[in-house]
Amino acid sequence: MQQFLNPEILTSAILIIGAVTAFLYGRGLAVSRAQLPADGARAHSIPSYHGYFSAWIVAFIAVGVIALWTTFSGALPEFMFPAMMLGAMALGFIIINRLLTPTFRARNHVERFVGGVLMICSGVAVLTTFGIVLSLVFESLRFFDQVPILDFLTGLNWSPQTALREDQIGQSGSFGAVPIFAGTFMITAVAIFIAGPIGLLIAVYLSEYATKRTRATVKPMVEILAGIPTIVYGFFALLTVGPAIRNFAEGFGLSVPTQSAIAAGSVMGVMIIPFISSLSDDVINAVPQTLRDGSLALGATKSETMTKVIFPAALPGIIGAFLLAVSRAIGETMIVVMAAGRAANLTGNPFEAVTTVTVQIVSLLTGDQEFDSAKTLAAFALGLVLFVFTLVLNIIALLIVRKYRERYE
Repeated sequence: MQQFLNPEILTSAILIIGAVTAFLYGRGLAVSRAQLPADGARAHSIPSYHGYFSAWIVAFIAVGVIALWTTFSGALPEFMFPAMMLGAMALGFIIINRLLTPTFRARNHVERFVGGVLMICSGVAVLTTFGIVLSLVFESLRFFDQVPILDFLTGLNWSPQTALREDQIGQSGSFGAVPIFAGTFMITAVAIFIAGPIGLLIAVYLSEYATKRTRATVKPMVEILAGIPTIVYGFFALLTVGPAIRNFAEGFGLSVPTQSAIAAGSVMGVMIIPFISSLSDDVINAVPQTLRDGSLALGATKSETMTKVIFPAALPGIIGAFLLAVSRAIGETMIVVMAAGRAANLTGNPFEAVTTVTVQIVSLLTGDQEFDSAKTLAAFALGLVLFVFTLVLNIIALLIVRKYRERYE
């Protein structure tokens, strides 16, 4: 019972009840006054808009009282808060009673209010993006004050362990990020090598060859792969795929660790198959039916129509789907942690353990860290490089898709 008497809950309840009451009162007032319009005036807005405007007025005044109380609550006795809330709502009802005439443009005010709310929501998204970028840039600049940017981008040795005190034995730190970038691109390449052909062939089958019943069954089942948590994929890679690859290699006399780039890339490829198949399927279906009909009318087979007419027409959108899938694969973390390890190994052999940018960011920022050390700040530099690269990929993909869509509007 005591939790329902919490001031925050009571305030929210009063605010909701007041807004609902104002809505009903404003709508009823508009209906009653519209029946006897003054001087034969015609109602400008329907009663519901009057109700929305009334609820907005009462809620706005009540929120103002809450903000005022929060600011000066220490100087005012507690019993004044309910009185202030009731007085504010009474003031709102007085304003409603005076404003809501049949000629009042309630619809215009409500639509401006909704437009303002939508603008604020858009602004939150934009400001969040700017905040992420600025935080990465400022912390990366602090890192580059300690480590030259060329050493970071071109160095071949990654060993970020540093001594925290002068009397402590530890490494001086080596921040050459090339092994990390190489591991990221290798795992991404393996994933795209697997997901690309499979996803594209699934899209071709579903859009051109499958019956409606088969399509309605297969497509949702394929898209289920996108909803599986990545940690589950990581378990699958660690316990099933990795050992299977190791046992297969041992049959040829090769020594392959359980954690490897090909194990992580293979499972990641399965994960991003729905990205390529769904987007490619939508793109292929967007090709005008007249192109298909014209090709078939000229004597081409369905396969020739697909390879020589539909696929070239859908190619820009398919490329956009591939680029979006690449950006998704680059940002993956859990599968790589569990299936590829954390070793910063500069190698071109996909059967060896490697690491990626996201894995190193997690490693550097896990636990208690000092944000003045180069070791911790290196995570922000890696994040900035990853952000820029994925942003460029997304922009290229969106430009290609937009160009394709404009072509067939």
